[in-house]
Amino acid sequence: MKAEVINPFLESARLVLEQVIQVSPSTGSLGVKEIAHIQDHIWIQVGMTGQFSGNVVFGLQEQVALRIVSVMMGGFVLTEMDEMGQSAISELGNMISGNASTILFNQGYSVDITPPKVMKSEESAHAPRKALCIPLHMDGIGELDIQVMIS
Repeated sequence: MKAEVINPFLESARLVLEQVIQVSPSTGSLGVKEIAHIQDHIWIQVGMTGQFSGNVVFGLQEQVALRIVSVMMGGFVLTEMDEMGQSAISELGNMISGNASTILFNQGYSVDITPPKVMKSEESAHAPRKALCIPLHMDGIGELDIQVMIS
């Protein structure tokens, strides 16, 4: 795992969340985490190719995703993660990843990102694996985990 890759994603996530949902997130502790099936969670997976390859996954409880999407949609309250909600949360992952890839480019790295893929807990049948993980805490909303599996 490449630890230097997580900082651009952290910086980008903080910036995007401040702009999109007007919350200044605080950063939790960096660590290595086993990624496995968790009930009532949503993952936004973005692939990375180029000088770095692998996946970055944004993990959050479904209720946190619904709160974020509701703010993104001007206060329209969603009670379930429907197609529109998945599109909005996918766009959040795309915005964070796009900004992070620009930061990496400005640091001299050539990388591309894939379109985000939103997965619910029941769809995430991937084998458990380790990721470099850092949580962002958003007051009144919840937590967003940034999980980096890049080599």
